[in-house]
Amino acid sequence: MAKNIQTNILNYRVIIERTVSPKGKVVYEASCPTLGVFDYGENIESVMKGIRDGIESVIDLLTEENCEIPADHVSESLITFAEVSVSPKSAKLAVI
Repeated sequence: MAKNIQTNILNYRVIIERTVSPKGKVVYEASCPTLGVFDYGENIESVMKGIRDGIESVIDLLTEENCEIPADHVSESLITFAEVSVSPKSAKLAVI
């Protein structure tokens, strides 16, 4: 007889940014702000695997310590951009 295993799914916001390492190599940085988890990888697939592993590790640790697991209310979040005008001096200093 098969065991009935119930799985619950938690969704967390993950922000991925492309950046260049000090050695000039392109890397991807990922963060999960709700849990304070960060990782980086050579491509999006590897950074997503790393951030998922990190999220699962934090949840496991919180569970072991019988602590509340913060939920991320993804459907209530709004991610947008803020366009600002800057002086020519500031524009020269901006790393693009």
